[in-house]
Amino acid sequence: MDYALHNVVGNIGVLVIVGTYFLVQIRRMSATQPPYILANGLGAMLIMYSLWFDFNLSAFLIEAIWLLVSIVGLVRVWLERRGLRPGRQP
Repeated sequence: MDYALHNVVGNIGVLVIVGTYFLVQIRRMSATQPPYILANGLGAMLIMYSLWFDFNLSAFLIEAIWLLVSIVGLVRVWLERRGLRPGRQP
């Protein structure tokens, strides 16, 4: 088995996503706060990097969606902090 740098990067991405999810489950991290959202986006990007070298469409799609959801979450937090909560009048 060839274990190249891109495999290491992808595995770090997996650990970031699973690790932060575990922290949410044991109530050490909030799923609605920027650290969790950023970590999930970073994990998805790291996995997508590894897929650049060893492409798998299904894995790419789930990571692309995971990254998109993270971006939506960050925008939501940003809007809320500026008093522009979606669905609510300022």
